[in-house]
Amino acid sequence: MVCDEHARQGKKRFISSSGGNAGIAVAYSGRQLGIPVTVFVPETTTSRAKELIEQEGAAVVVYGSSWQEANELALSRLDDETAFIHPFDEEGLWRGHSTMVDEIVKSGVGFDAIVLSVGGGGLLSGVVEGLKRHGLSTPVIAMETYGADSLNQAVTAGKLVALPAITSIATSLGAKQVCNNAFQATATHDIRCGQVSDLKAIEACERFLLDHRILVEPACGASLAAIYDARADLLGSFRAPLVIVCGGATATPAQLATWRNSLV
Repeated sequence: MVCDEHARQGKKRFISSSGGNAGIAVAYSGRQLGIPVTVFVPETTTSRAKELIEQEGAAVVVYGSSWQEANELALSRLDDETAFIHPFDEEGLWRGHSTMVDEIVKSGVGFDAIVLSVGGGGLLSGVVEGLKRHGLSTPVIAMETYGADSLNQAVTAGKLVALPAITSIATSLGAKQVCNNAFQATATHDIRCGQVSDLKAIEACERFLLDHRILVEPACGASLAAIYDARADLLGSFRAPLVIVCGGATATPAQLATWRNSLV
């Protein structure tokens, strides 16, 4: 959606910054549109994520210890013919995410809460937008890993907070500061913050793989951990929580094992 809009406006190149998944999406869109793409990623990005971006024909530039540093370099490379595709702080991106709620409502699936993972807040912003469009006040459980919990810290402080560093292995959640739209949504919608350890996120990924034969990464494991651990503090009042399962392209069984071994 966002890439299509920029293409129609005559942009000749796309630049994006990403911890992995967003960069893959921009690279794919650029290939489909015939527009060259450069994705700036931090040093923490997995080899698998970089490979997948390059497989889509995009150039990868590795810079900095966090997404913020990679993003600053990306912004310095813009010109009039180049569109910057933000990985989470972009209205068009939120509109795209919001269509998941359209699909859920259309399917007729009953749910009384939505559980999702929060990094920069793009997915959260889109889901809240979709719920409002359908007149739903359904609570959202916003899950993060410790060390990448910028939303929770912002809510606790009552203002946006920039983490000093990302210390979680869930690098796809590695935005030091959540976008303002997601933070503001906590004042207008029932959003409940939850955090899990990296180990709990990994264990949830492993259980989900055994249960469903689907491999996801720790960023998604943060949401799944709320279910697998039966977090009564977050889910005790709900009978039909719906989990948005996202972010598995950059994970491999070997990487999952490496992460686990680093935590035990």
